Amino acid sequence: MFETLSERLGAIFDKLTRKGALTETDIGEAMREVRRALLEADVALDVVRDFTARVSEQAIGQEVARSITPGQMVIKIVHDELVRVLGSDAKPIDLHAAPPVVMMLVGLQGSGKTTTTAKIAKRLQARDKKKILMASLDTRRPAAQEQLRVLGEQTSTDTLPIVAGEDPKAIAKRSLDAAKRGGYDVLLLDTAGRTHIDEELMQEMLAIATIAKPHETLLVADALTGQDAVNLAKNFDARVSLTGIVLTRVDGDGRGGAALSMRAVTGKPIKLIGTGERLDALEDFDPSRIAGRILGMGDVVGLVEKALENVEIDKAQAIAKKIQKGAFDLDDLSEQLKQMQKLGGMGSILGMLPGIGKVKKQIDSANLDDSIFKRQQAMIGSMTSAERRNPKLLDAKRKRRVASGSGTSVQDINKLVKMHRQMADMMKSMGKKRGFLGQMFGAGGPPPEMPSDLPAGAALPPGFPNLPPGLAGLGGLPRGLPGLPGGLPGLPKSKKR
Repeated sequence: MFETLSERLGAIFDKLTRKGALTETDIGEAMREVRRALLEADVALDVVRDFTARVSEQAIGQEVARSITPGQMVIKIVHDELVRVLGSDAKPIDLHAAPPVVMMLVGLQGSGKTTTTAKIAKRLQARDKKKILMASLDTRRPAAQEQLRVLGEQTSTDTLPIVAGEDPKAIAKRSLDAAKRGGYDVLLLDTAGRTHIDEELMQEMLAIATIAKPHETLLVADALTGQDAVNLAKNFDARVSLTGIVLTRVDGDGRGGAALSMRAVTGKPIKLIGTGERLDALEDFDPSRIAGRILGMGDVVGLVEKALENVEIDKAQAIAKKIQKGAFDLDDLSEQLKQMQKLGGMGSILGMLPGIGKVKKQIDSANLDDSIFKRQQAMIGSMTSAERRNPKLLDAKRKRRVASGSGTSVQDINKLVKMHRQMADMMKSMGKKRGFLGQMFGAGGPPPEMPSDLPAGAALPPGFPNLPPGLAGLGGLPRGLPGLPGGLPGLPKSKKR
């Protein structure tokens, strides 16, 4: 998300930070480029005008002139204005109401309402320990109710039994009664959509809202539709009084215009964003952290939260204790690779690290996709238990056997062994450190898949050479993420300027 905009803004601010002092002409030229970048990202014209006017007003003022690093001060002003446009404070889903808390999801057909309903259910069950009932009120789309039932099985969520021939209003009444009788904390209503807004759709939504009296009415909008998503939000809000927005498919939206325009134009907060097809690919929308991602500052807090939600703490602590003793075998490496995939894979993690945007093209050209980890796990799985515990046993004959069994080459086995040795050395030194997160996990330190502390200026493991230290004020990249194995092949070194 925001890849194109982030790249454009990064280039603009690189020019500013190279200058010791900034003139009014420098700022004016930079703001023209920012305006062009925002418009190309499909941000609403009124939002762009207001944004650049406010940034220019502050950037030309004495605050920047007196700053020791005027270029960095302009970046801070832009960051603060992005946060303001995106909504200032995060507005999570509101559960502060008498149970069952009714949430009604509305939107056009194909926006991802049914999948989003299941994602929210999974999230509320896992994170908030709520008892959830889902009900499909979509009687028009073939198999829509059956789809929600299947998703309910996949997420271990109760769904309202399907009654053939029942209309949406009757389903709404029955689901409300079932939620009250069953002692459910939250009732999620998945409503029907259309290919476009029409009066019949709006009347149906209004009738359901009158019966269910939803505490949250969430518009599910496809981020890829750009400004159409903004117009959609205004139309739905006029009829059913939206309380928030869920943007889907943001992982495929390189521009980000919908997200940047939505709050400013509609006044409705974006509460959640869908970041992938997996049922756990749903995140809270935090304006400050999203602004940080746009400006290449990363989102280390989001990465830590994701690790806390997905890492199997018992296994991680067991590995941490082994590391403290100086032991880290290939079984441990295999477990780390599995945990990393749970965190969303290489792309998801790198997208949350500060400064990665500056070397994104290098990383893309190195083809560091998640298939690398699958091959590495295949190689480890082709070894005997003795070889996994003691990689020194892998002589030339054994390496040929492992390569044959995993469909790889002896060179791949050599790279894996070298990577393991580098990680073992790094983790041995990290096992002696205890930062903020180390205190949370006790003597064993933090799980290896997590940063050992909040950003503190150290670099990534071997294999990611010459990464920039991040923007001022962040203290650089998080201290050694063991979940990012060093020694990955093919990453070109960045060119020195």
